Amino acid sequence: MKFLLTMHMNPEVWDALSEETRDSVMAGHGDFIAKIRASGELISTQALGGPDESAVVRVRGGAPVVTDGPFIESKEFLAGYYLVECESRDRALEVAAMIPDAGIEGLGIEVRPVVFFADAETETDFG
Repeated sequence: MKFLLTMHMNPEVWDALSEETRDSVMAGHGDFIAKIRASGELISTQALGGPDESAVVRVRGGAPVVTDGPFIESKEFLAGYYLVECESRDRALEVAAMIPDAGIEGLGIEVRPVVFFADAETETDFG
């Protein structure tokens, strides 16, 4: 089963951390990637730019309307994700708990099953 593990960033929480803790979290991602790559569970991962670099496009009346920033008004924003393939939901939860951000008060990892996946090798994959 495929799962999307999303990391949500709260700049107030991040900025309140010591530089040492922030460095440890960032280095921890390298260790985490190595571990789940070795287990064969990593499909892909991406870090995303911040809200100041984002835009939202909506089509209204047949014309695109573009606004700056993330699509929700919130202190938190989607900072990145890991797409993994795990044998079960329980394993996906275990993997999510290994992501360094999960150990920071005020941050967390959302675990969502992927119900549709398309890639270059197969036209569709429903699980």
